[in-house]
Amino acid sequence: MPMSFSYKKATQALNYFARQSGGHINKMKALKLLFFADRYHLRKYGRPITNDEYFAMNYGPVPSGGKDLVEGSDFRPDVEKSYAGQFLNPIDRYEYASLNEIDQNVFSKTDLEALEFAWNHFGMHDQFALAEMTHQYPEWKRHEAAIIGGSSSRVKMAFSDYLEDPPVPYDPCFPLTEEDREIRREEIQEMSAIHNLWN
Repeated sequence: MPMSFSYKKATQALNYFARQSGGHINKMKALKLLFFADRYHLRKYGRPITNDEYFAMNYGPVPSGGKDLVEGSDFRPDVEKSYAGQFLNPIDRYEYASLNEIDQNVFSKTDLEALEFAWNHFGMHDQFALAEMTHQYPEWKRHEAAIIGGSSSRVKMAFSDYLEDPPVPYDPCFPLTEEDREIRREEIQEMSAIHNLWN
């Protein structure tokens, strides 16, 4: 698209997964859980939670803004880094810890529903199992040849591809009828048009 990235929602979603995991969590695992939460919310409610930009990479989909926040990257504006620093603490290259309670005020009820879905359906798997699973989803599969073949290390993913279903037995993260799919497709186009008007 991209739409306006909600760094507060992304921070608190990553904080949520760390809290659910006992106070700290593997970074790659959390980013994959965020992908599943955004996929669920987009399919069920017509918008992602975080409005992050997703890229297909070797280990599956990666939310660009979320990755920067959890790593304390200098690529993010100071206001985003400052906010994330109150809640997320990188332990090392692979893990981060939660520093404070989740601020649920940034979320809608449906946002929280999607986060709970992602944790309850995928939280029992480790980061490598989750990465392998995400390779079966159409939005990543579309770019597999470029990623695996080495012609690109990352390719921007399209939210419209999230509306397609993975093969059985992979969880689509909310089933859609063909009518639902068409409605969601129109909503995504509308969001994109609105964003383009304001940017």
